[in-house]
Amino acid sequence: MEPAASTGLAEPVREAFAPGGVLSRAADHFRPRPEQTEMAAAVARTIEAGGALVVEAGTGVGKTFSYLVPALLSGERILLSTATKTLQDQLFGRDLPRLVEALGLPVRAALLKGRGSYLCLQRLELARQDATLPDRSSVRALARIEQWSHATRTGDLAELPGLDERSPLIPLVTSTRENCLGSQCPKFRSCHVNLARREALAADVVVINHHLFFADLAVRESGMAELLPTVRVAIFDEAHQLNETGVQFLGRQLGTGQLLDFARDLLGAGLQLARGLADWQTVAGTVERGARDLRLAIGRQPPGARLRWVDEAPGSVDPGSWHDALEQLQLACTDAMAALDTVSELAPDFVRLHERAAELAARAQRFAAPCEPGAVRWVDVGAQLRLVESPLDIAQAVQEKLLKRDPDGGEGSDGAARAWIFTSATLGDDPALSWFTEPCGLQQAQVLRVGSPFDYASQAALYVPRDIARPNEPAHSEQVAALAADAAARLGGRTMVLTTTLRALRSIGETLQRRFEGSGELEVLVQGQWPKRRLIERFREGSAAGRPGCVLVASASFWEGVDVPGDALQLVVIDKLPFPPPGDPLVEARAQRLQSQGRSPFNDYFVPEAAVALKQGAGRLIRRESDEGVLVVCDTRLATMGYGRRLLAALPPMRRLATKEELEETLERLAATRSSTTDPALT
Repeated sequence: MEPAASTGLAEPVREAFAPGGVLSRAADHFRPRPEQTEMAAAVARTIEAGGALVVEAGTGVGKTFSYLVPALLSGERILLSTATKTLQDQLFGRDLPRLVEALGLPVRAALLKGRGSYLCLQRLELARQDATLPDRSSVRALARIEQWSHATRTGDLAELPGLDERSPLIPLVTSTRENCLGSQCPKFRSCHVNLARREALAADVVVINHHLFFADLAVRESGMAELLPTVRVAIFDEAHQLNETGVQFLGRQLGTGQLLDFARDLLGAGLQLARGLADWQTVAGTVERGARDLRLAIGRQPPGARLRWVDEAPGSVDPGSWHDALEQLQLACTDAMAALDTVSELAPDFVRLHERAAELAARAQRFAAPCEPGAVRWVDVGAQLRLVESPLDIAQAVQEKLLKRDPDGGEGSDGAARAWIFTSATLGDDPALSWFTEPCGLQQAQVLRVGSPFDYASQAALYVPRDIARPNEPAHSEQVAALAADAAARLGGRTMVLTTTLRALRSIGETLQRRFEGSGELEVLVQGQWPKRRLIERFREGSAAGRPGCVLVASASFWEGVDVPGDALQLVVIDKLPFPPPGDPLVEARAQRLQSQGRSPFNDYFVPEAAVALKQGAGRLIRRESDEGVLVVCDTRLATMGYGRRLLAALPPMRRLATKEELEETLERLAATRSSTTDPALT
């Protein structure tokens, strides 16, 4: 790309957003928004001057074009990171091409994901020979993948229709950092991961995701080590997820799943490539037993438990048996290394397996030692066991590895200071956006808050029921379900229930399914019963083609990033205020750190966390200027506690409904308005 003229970015950016400008040709129903132009101007200034800019842009601002237009017009090389692979695909496949065409720029864009998103041709060949595929459906899915492998250019599994992202086959046909053979792989020349990295290095705009970015900061393996020094403009969209994503990668982990995968790969390679040269069954079995004994040392724990690990062992686990299990695991990996030494000349597979065994042994040894100062350690208990040591935030990493990454102070190859743009619809509830800037080490960044252009007072209403049980009372979930059922019946579906816990998800979901089962009135969708993408597609369809309307009950990832514009969603019910779980080890450690600093964990951590999460959940309701709807928060604390005023202030300025009767009248009006615009007999 050619750089913008010396007169600067301000004028071409202003012209792009003006009435009749290029954006009116790139975006459907485009109309100038002062908020969008204000953000674009701030991004342009930062690109020219360098430094860090943090922008909270309310829903409807159009922040994607606000950062893309000045970035593209600048002629600089751009790294664009977003939260999920789905958003990556949307940016790369829809937003970028439309804008590049409208601006008439010769821009070369590339999409780069983690290696787990790409078909590994070597692993596919091994999977063909695997006689232990889980079931017939896996055999059929493998045949479909093999057929597709001959036609695909990118190898991106997202291109394969109907492949469930939860399929147990995916780990068998993709590589990990641990099992990739690198340049020694027989399929290296046709490797889809390397092709994607080569295209990224040659592109003007590279679209990645936060997981890939932080994985590289942690292990410098994803190709970013070569890419980032050549980029002068880095933009992080959906930046509110940066801290939690970063801490996942910037610590240490050891999982029994990793150990079992290693044992399986060890046995497979040994029997295929060096049968009879070592007792592979025993060597692999010893590693498997070490993983199993580590799990047994934890004892009986509820699924999903997180055990804080402050002393020698996690929770109330016996330190002696715990350290014995870690020692035996380390010995099992050391024995595997010895066996692999004897056959390392036969195939590159054995060299890589030896490296994996050494890494696993080192991790077991590290977790037998005390936790690093300033970090927190815990154990996740599920189908597998996961040992984690994590920093409390990413502030140090951002300061040392991003803002001051280069010896020259973070400058690009041409000597100009790098520009770092961080943006999201929700970054805090105070003017300094400290919820985001503090844990991300960005207190010195320029901060801009741009409000939503939506008229929330006329488009949306908020109702807080006063007579509902308290969140900690047994009847609460049942009463939330009853309220949602009555409201959804009045609307003909069009209802999303967001829960703060999986227990509430199951309780409310099952109650609603029993309520409407067999009635043909409404279809109740519950997170987990289908893949997320399929749930959202069905919910968006609503009552189209004579099907019943929908109620979607969901938790966790559905609180954000779900876009259901129009009449398909007109009621969002939130079961209770989304405070962080106080028993979570990371939450507990962060609270203790604040307390040691003489600060209030509740006011400085728990309330801001709840404010941001509540704002994210409420943001599902109004997605377009023409949308209308109601938000119901089934937690009386929002109306009765002092901190409730702070949480209310974080929400969009919706009008308040004081009584159940006002709620019912509003729902009836929404249903009637929709009928009058969709029923041909009434138009």
